[in-house]
Amino acid sequence: MFHRSQLLAVIFSVIALVHASCLSFKFPNFQPSDEPSLILSKNSKLYLEAIQVTPDIRGEIADYSGRAFYGKPYRLWTKSQNRTAEFNTTFVLNIKNETSPGGEGLAFILTGDTTLPENSAGEWLGIVNATTNGTSHPGILAVEFDTRQNSDEDGPNNHLGININSINSMMRVSLQDFGITLSSGIDVMIRVQYAEDVISVFGSMNRSADMKTLLISPPLNLSSYLPEEIFLGFSASTSNYTELNCVRAWEFYGTQIAGDGPKLLWVWITVPATLVILGGVIFFLLWQRKRRMEMSEEAYPRIEDQIQHSSMAPKKFRLGEIRKATGRFSPQNKLGEGGFGTVYKGFLRGKEVAVKRVSKDSRQGKQEFVAEVTIIGSLHHRNLVKLMGWCYESRELVLVYEFMPNGGLDNYLYDDDEKLGCEDGLILSWKTRHSAIYGVAQALDYLHNGCEKKVLHRDIKASNILLDSDFTAKLGDFGLARTIQKRDETHHSTKAIAGTPGYMAPETFLTGRATVETDVYAFGVVMLQVVCGMRRGNQYSQADEYNNNIVHWVWELYGKGKLLAAVDSRIVTEIEEERVEVVLVLGLACCHPNPHHRPSMRSVMQVLTGEVAPPEVPKERPAFVWPALPPSFTHGADSSLTASQLVPFLGVGEVTGR
Repeated sequence: MFHRSQLLAVIFSVIALVHASCLSFKFPNFQPSDEPSLILSKNSKLYLEAIQVTPDIRGEIADYSGRAFYGKPYRLWTKSQNRTAEFNTTFVLNIKNETSPGGEGLAFILTGDTTLPENSAGEWLGIVNATTNGTSHPGILAVEFDTRQNSDEDGPNNHLGININSINSMMRVSLQDFGITLSSGIDVMIRVQYAEDVISVFGSMNRSADMKTLLISPPLNLSSYLPEEIFLGFSASTSNYTELNCVRAWEFYGTQIAGDGPKLLWVWITVPATLVILGGVIFFLLWQRKRRMEMSEEAYPRIEDQIQHSSMAPKKFRLGEIRKATGRFSPQNKLGEGGFGTVYKGFLRGKEVAVKRVSKDSRQGKQEFVAEVTIIGSLHHRNLVKLMGWCYESRELVLVYEFMPNGGLDNYLYDDDEKLGCEDGLILSWKTRHSAIYGVAQALDYLHNGCEKKVLHRDIKASNILLDSDFTAKLGDFGLARTIQKRDETHHSTKAIAGTPGYMAPETFLTGRATVETDVYAFGVVMLQVVCGMRRGNQYSQADEYNNNIVHWVWELYGKGKLLAAVDSRIVTEIEEERVEVVLVLGLACCHPNPHHRPSMRSVMQVLTGEVAPPEVPKERPAFVWPALPPSFTHGADSSLTASQLVPFLGVGEVTGR
């Protein structure tokens, strides 16, 4: 957006249009269609994608001269303004001897008259002839590239000279000293620059060179020798010694001094109008910028305050550091994309990291961001993904996590050929799956019972469980997580129902409340998926769309006494049947429709370690009834909510999808 200094620069640039415009053109090569843009003398033509300034080898080429100009005049200076234009031009020459030695040479010329002088072949290079040599009419500057020495005054062959109204150079330099041979038949790249009354010539025999080799640079006020309006171009000649004189490419850029008198009338009219329009546009852009900043403040209120007030907030990173770590959020480093942002792989301060870039257009994204930084930043457990830092800068919300090289658990559970990210179709063993279940159970027990404030994750699912290099499972993505006081609160209520369909307990759709029991339900679904594998869509069953189909499917098999038929066929030969049955029954218990009958995470861990037997689960899946009936048995101190804590029906709110 415009700053004050930029605004002044633009205004002064527009005012400068009164005094100067510019002329620019570019010919990467020369095609027949370019001929109308050029002025060619009778001996010059376009052939083989080049200007043949003197005739080519198809006919007689001895004792010829020629000229070729850009078709539009260039105003170099004006008397009234006492100013001279500045220009920069680059061209590619190709000169090839046809005799030994060759002759005579080629020149870049500025002159007020495009007419080719009579008898200007041979030593005259098409610049002047014996009559006009040394006279001031019509005025001509030549940067000559001379290939043959004609006299002692002419200097050695293969030289560069600066000529004013004459074939005799006011200054010359041997090109041999710079490794340049003009008549070798190899392209020679030349740049001529005129600024502050100095003409500088650079050269190279490499077309890809940066043109920093200065060949000659004499002081020269062109307005003292040339008319106000000139033409730019080339001249060349042969004698009984011959060569092919070609220009293969040409580009030019220069300021152009405006003329005097009525021609400026349009400028005096258009410039004030342009300034008025420009001022209006800039005012509108500044207003828009202010409005966007106000909207940004509305969309992201007091983020810094909310995070800084958290006593355990992780490290804050600079946005520039994060951009560098991710290759400016390169698509090549993209790991995945979710509802509220995109995750990239990065390398930050010597460590591999995962960088989550929250979508700028998501208000939930802002809430997620604050939740993750303030909640997970204070948590420390081996089975929780570590949040290393955060960044809020230029409306960018960024979270930096430890990198989990083996990706999401869900990638290894699908039983079709589409293995989302697991290398070489790797299948997790029963031992690794059981370890993952137990690790996540430990993490949830820590969140529910081991923190100063009880933490509700609210989005437990297989894709939010990540695997490190040793396939240790870690629970991540705390964007929907919320805290509740252990003693004073039992739940977290929202207008929008948070979570992922298929992992959400049935009561969530009625109450809009998250509890430890809703976390347990989602964990139960994950347990079943880890043992049974995951399938695309609703392939477990076409019935019971209200709840997750895997729960309905496994419960049906359990009722028929065929529970082991649910096990993922890829691991069925390696399982310990008794332990697998325990895990499946425990998973069904966690998914009990009545939240009061679900075990706590502490109880889940005790079952998984074999300390206690799994809870009893009815053979037929109970119907979901609300309000739920209180349990008929007594739990420990960390058990589910009591009947007095039940809440009335609140209605179904908006589902916050993941």
